[in-house]
Amino acid sequence: MSDQFDLGSMLAGAMELQQRFEVARASVDQAEFTGTAGGDAVSITVTGNLRVLDVSIAPAAVEAGDVTMLEDLVTAALTDAIARIDRMQQEVMSEFQMPDIGALGDLGGLDALGASDVIDIEDR
Repeated sequence: MSDQFDLGSMLAGAMELQQRFEVARASVDQAEFTGTAGGDAVSITVTGNLRVLDVSIAPAAVEAGDVTMLEDLVTAALTDAIARIDRMQQEVMSEFQMPDIGALGDLGGLDALGASDVIDIEDR
C-alpha cells in the first residue's frame, strides 16, 4: 500500500525544512548591510540581527554645524540599512512561505446560499 500516510517521511521532510530555515535565517543575521544618506555623508553598517557595526560621518556634515540635519541623516541612513535587511529577509525567507490558497470568501459555496448577507434583527 504505497498510498498510506508515511509519518516517518513527513517528519524527515519537516526536519530538513527546519534545518534549511535555520541556515537561511543565520545567513541573514550574519550578513552586513550599509545604509547611507546625504550622498554618503552618513553611512551606518548593521548586521541582519540589527547589531550596529560602524557609523561613518563625513567631516563636511559635522562642519556644517546643523545638528538637526545631522540627526536626520543618521536616522535616514539607519532606516536605509533596515530596509535593505527587510528586502533580503523577504527574498531569502520567501522559500518558506505558504503558497497562496486563493480567496476563501465564499467558504466552500456558502455564499451562494446567501450566508454572507447580514441579517438585521430589527428589520424583521
